Amino acid sequence: MNPSLHTDRLLLTPYTPADEEEFVALFQDVSVSRWMGDGPSTEAEDRALFGRIFTKVYAENRFEVWAVKVGGELVGHAEIKPTEASGGHEIIYALAPSAWGRGLGTELALALLGHGFGTLGLAEVHATVAAGNAASLAVLGRIGFAHVRDIREDDGSTTRLLTCPGDSAVRASGASETAHTR
Repeated sequence: MNPSLHTDRLLLTPYTPADEEEFVALFQDVSVSRWMGDGPSTEAEDRALFGRIFTKVYAENRFEVWAVKVGGELVGHAEIKPTEASGGHEIIYALAPSAWGRGLGTELALALLGHGFGTLGLAEVHATVAAGNAASLAVLGRIGFAHVRDIREDDGSTTRLLTCPGDSAVRASGASETAHTR
């Protein structure tokens, strides 16, 4: 079962069917979806993706996926899962523009790191970020991720593979303490 995590300002909980409209709105926001996967999808594709969270991910206990909330409002999406691109576990997260610029991305990434290193016992955690996504690259760099290699995508774009070792300075200074399982 997907645990709930909390930080000072964020609550990461398993999605419920009532989250569908906010999930779709987040994924339909082009300023968010341009950095996710293959970019923006149709509303129908995002609704199907939301459905698969329940029928595949949760039902088959594939990996952990959370609704990210502040004061009861869904402001983001988060995952930690094994990926072929990273060869290990990767954190994936997105925040709505209303949540940008307040340090919530850093808080969310640290919570995911803490869960990966603490609860899951991982030796390292990875992230893949579009080379043009300067904000995410900066957040991850500040918390101990280092660039490992570039991945050339089919469309000619570049994705950066980043890795954070479990013994990094940020980890030692308390990243694992940031998230608390409920």
